[in-house]
Amino acid sequence: MKNNKGITLITLIITIIVILIIAGISIGAGNGVIKKSELENLKTNMLLIKVKGKEYVENANFKLGTNIDSAADKEDKVSNAKGELKGEEILNIDIFRDNINITQEQLQEDNANYTYYYKLSTQNLIDMGLTNIKSDENKGFYIIKYDIKNNEVEVYNTKGYEEEDGNVFFSLNEMQVLY
Repeated sequence: MKNNKGITLITLIITIIVILIIAGISIGAGNGVIKKSELENLKTNMLLIKVKGKEYVENANFKLGTNIDSAADKEDKVSNAKGELKGEEILNIDIFRDNINITQEQLQEDNANYTYYYKLSTQNLIDMGLTNIKSDENKGFYIIKYDIKNNEVEVYNTKGYEEEDGNVFFSLNEMQVLY
């Protein structure tokens, strides 16, 4: 009789276990890479929006002149400059209440200091020349804060970026320090 040799059951089980361990490590590493790429994508979109927003703030400042507070027709100039800004001006803070934690008082104080919050729709982004960015319920709405007086812009996303430990970051400034 011929001696048939083949793979034993124990060798097969050990091989399967080794393959499962390698697959587990690969999946864990892959999830980390995917999470980091999501953050980088969100930060890139927010940076693009910030750059375009900065352009609008600089145009508004040019229209207002060098000293906003002493302008004789300040309200008319501010209204004219605000007309250049993109987005739907946020008059209430429902979109912030659960996510970005800006109070009604802060919103009113900011408006008195020539700082305005706008919710950007996908169409607003297209009008700004940013055709590949979506602002909707699924990806989160982009909110832009135009600070005309200080010539600054901040960008928020209502979904934000959630870390594994549960911390959620909504503003570009907060996300800049991650990774």
